[in-house]
Amino acid sequence: MKKMLCPQCKIAAMYVKNESGERRLVYVTDQAEVIPKNSDETLEGFDVSEVFCLGCSWHGSPKKLVRY
Repeated sequence: MKKMLCPQCKIAAMYVKNESGERRLVYVTDQAEVIPKNSDETLEGFDVSEVFCLGCSWHGSPKKLVRY
């Protein structure tokens, strides 16, 4: 699996939020699929249409991430 990178700071570590503001660490694959960093976690209830970068202030659609 290849991970997509933040277009601003070029790291792969992202997170998503749910309605309560809780965060879940994720990666985005080269197929624009959002997957949890920890395989035992689920993304149920989390908005995967917007990802947030852990390294800078960038956030947006997973499709706007750049290739490695």
